[in-house]
Amino acid sequence: MSRLQASKGIIVVISGPSGVGKGTICKELVRRLNDACLSVSVTTRPRTPKEVDGKDYWFVGRDEFQRRIEKGLLLEHAEVFGNFYGTPKDKVDEAIAAGKVVILEIDVQGGKQVKKLYPDTVMIFILAPTPKELAGRLHGRGRDDEETAKRRLSQASKEIAVARQDYQYMVVNDKLDVVVNEIIGIIETTRKK
Repeated sequence: MSRLQASKGIIVVISGPSGVGKGTICKELVRRLNDACLSVSVTTRPRTPKEVDGKDYWFVGRDEFQRRIEKGLLLEHAEVFGNFYGTPKDKVDEAIAAGKVVILEIDVQGGKQVKKLYPDTVMIFILAPTPKELAGRLHGRGRDDEETAKRRLSQASKEIAVARQDYQYMVVNDKLDVVVNEIIGIIETTRKK
């Protein structure tokens, strides 16, 4: 287990196309870093049978989501495939103040919003080894119908183009242990600066 020195907290944005393995990577980072926490996003999308409210996401209706925007309670928010997602600002600020590595698994739109508010944010974009591999992963998880899967694959190239301009690190997820070690190295190097 990596033991980072207690210091000022940092935000690490993890983005990437649907199906690239962001969730698995983020969970492994939290498991291996003793001072890391994963920000739980608020969403208007329906909950799947396996998801737990407050653990996987905070599931709310559109009216409640809009109320949170109006009150300035979200650090960032975006509409993705017809659903809204956002990051609770108070939770992130509390974790930073406590010296935590705050991991945000969010899309590139949200990543850019966070970077504007917190310029020291570490921006990491996860890539699949190949487009064919990404398509296989996306279809293999069985969450989307054929049309939604096609839309997600089409969106991937747009996200990659944005990330190449706005993200500091592009990391290929070929083997979980390798990619997690690479990201831990990025975090450790950043915290030493």
